[in-house]
Amino acid sequence: MSTGSKPVYRRVLLKLSGEALMGDDAYGINRDVVSRIVGEIGDVLAVGTQLAIVIGAGNIFRGVSGSAEGMDRATADYMGMLATVMNAMALQDALVSSGTPAVVQSAIRMEPVVDSYDRKSAIRHLESGTVVIFGGGTGNPFFTTDTAASLRGLEIDADAVFKATKVDGVYTKDPVKHKDAERYDVLTYNEVLEKQLGVMDAAAIALCRDQAMPLRVFSINRSGSLLRVVLGEDEGTLVQSGEQS
Repeated sequence: MSTGSKPVYRRVLLKLSGEALMGDDAYGINRDVVSRIVGEIGDVLAVGTQLAIVIGAGNIFRGVSGSAEGMDRATADYMGMLATVMNAMALQDALVSSGTPAVVQSAIRMEPVVDSYDRKSAIRHLESGTVVIFGGGTGNPFFTTDTAASLRGLEIDADAVFKATKVDGVYTKDPVKHKDAERYDVLTYNEVLEKQLGVMDAAAIALCRDQAMPLRVFSINRSGSLLRVVLGEDEGTLVQSGEQS
């Protein structure tokens, strides 16, 4: 993959965790963190790459997880989906306030609050330079927002799926708990599944594998990381098709 000042991706799907929005806070949305992410998104749009986002809800659902304990799984999942829409609306507001056009499309119908998911409409928005934020997960319980990211990335014909986390790639084991953990530069989908590396859930990885969708895992906390990935620089861990190492 060549590097330089021109993007190597025409259109990407960014999976942004809810936890990424809360910074060092216990839960909720940290305005300074969101403002920094908005700046990073603006840098990507400035080089001509189209950007869609699937957002999680860990920052909100963490605050009510105690109440959800013992709750019916489907009910808890629907609560999580609603929380992703709240995050999507917050990010949209921050983007629009900065002068960046953005729309939210939800897998769960909730007009007039946000638009419902529509593939053709989403692609038209992307082609016009608008950031499209997908909320509501897949719209179904028992599926994670990771799976939603893989699904939406394939539906909008993205060139790659980016997963932005608090860790700068995929490691042999938890780098927070284990100082001797080693980071992978490149992995295959099958290696991720067989080694149970926890990059994404199995359904999300299988979707990417079956359609040969490249996946890049990197830290959103590193300044300029999103732009570096778009420009093809060596950032984080790349998961792709190929022979196992």
